[in-house]
Amino acid sequence: MNIREIRSDRIGESYYEIDHPTGLKIFVYPKEGYNSTYAIFGTHYGSIHNSFRKDHSDVISVPDGIAHFLEHKLFECEEGDAFARFAKTGANANAYTSFDKTCYLFSCTDHFEESFEILLDFVTKPYFTDETVQKEQGIIGQEIKMYDDSPEWCCMFNMLSKMYEHHPVRIDIAGTVDSIAKITPDYLYSCYNTFYNLNNMVLCVVGKVDVDTVLSIADRMLKKSKDSTVESFFEEEPKGVSDSFVEQKMPVGLPLFNFGFKESSERLLSTEEIAYTDILLVMLASQNSPMYRDLLDSGLINSSFAHEFFEGDGFAVTIFSGESRKPEEAAEMIKDYVRKAHEEGLSKEDFEIAKRAVYGENLSAFNSVAAIANTMVDHYFSDREIYAYLEAVANAEFTDIQDRLSKMMNEEYAVLSVVRS
Repeated sequence: MNIREIRSDRIGESYYEIDHPTGLKIFVYPKEGYNSTYAIFGTHYGSIHNSFRKDHSDVISVPDGIAHFLEHKLFECEEGDAFARFAKTGANANAYTSFDKTCYLFSCTDHFEESFEILLDFVTKPYFTDETVQKEQGIIGQEIKMYDDSPEWCCMFNMLSKMYEHHPVRIDIAGTVDSIAKITPDYLYSCYNTFYNLNNMVLCVVGKVDVDTVLSIADRMLKKSKDSTVESFFEEEPKGVSDSFVEQKMPVGLPLFNFGFKESSERLLSTEEIAYTDILLVMLASQNSPMYRDLLDSGLINSSFAHEFFEGDGFAVTIFSGESRKPEEAAEMIKDYVRKAHEEGLSKEDFEIAKRAVYGENLSAFNSVAAIANTMVDHYFSDREIYAYLEAVANAEFTDIQDRLSKMMNEEYAVLSVVRS
């Protein structure tokens, strides 16, 4: 077993990175003086991984929504519902499925060891039957219909559907009522045995915890996984977008908009590139930015305005979103500011302000056990590291941000999605 202490002289903290004999990567981040503990157990498997091959075998295609369905089903095991088991220890448990990962987690102030055992137990013991699958199809079908009635959800996926013609990022994470009706125990076991291999997973524990306690339980409860290769397949995606505008009528108080730019997705960004992207978007769209103030003063946005960059296997998107009585005008003003930044350059003063803001926000996140754990998992699956990110922000130069801008937000690849009554 290989155990390495990773230290940050900048913040005076450290954590442990462990290559466990089972194949699992484990991170333990003790926080002295903290009374709570947060544990997250994740697999690099999300809604987009619906066509794959294991160990060079034949390619398997599975119904949309199966990763999310699997997340639900794992909580139901032969020993009983995992939520009920956590309730007995007083832990607060949850799980989520995103485009490219599925994570199971809990937080607690007491009885960590018992809760940790439950987490490792139910995630590594799948139990699916025809009867339980059929029952879950009804439950998740209702969840899908609920999201179909969510203006915010529809606004985002309408935008993605115009950006991506084939990539499954355009499809709702939960799938559709028709797609989940095709899910069977055999499909679930096939996906589980492919993606829930410990070599494809990560475990992160942060807070009132020590390495010996985590490893003693992991050693006892986890079995060695045979290392295997997993390849995901995506249809070739056109570089451009299929349409620059999409609109849907739904009952909303104010129109909603997502104005997004399809970005290059040939590879995942490096730690430094992510840091530069975050600084750049704060420069352009934070509440201190000229663009935000102009949009607000013009009555084109309200305090719901937000910005985001997200990426994964084969996709990357920059999004500006919010409520607006005139979403087309809001998008046009955003486009004007982006065009001006490309043509005339950025403000060095804005850079210094944004850099301090991003650094301060990320530094303060080290006071939250949940923020640390979730960020470490995100970084791990993207081949990045949490301390290296903070260093990249601290060491960012103005020219780095200018160079990053030159590769982003091409208006030729922009899509405006609007939901209004």
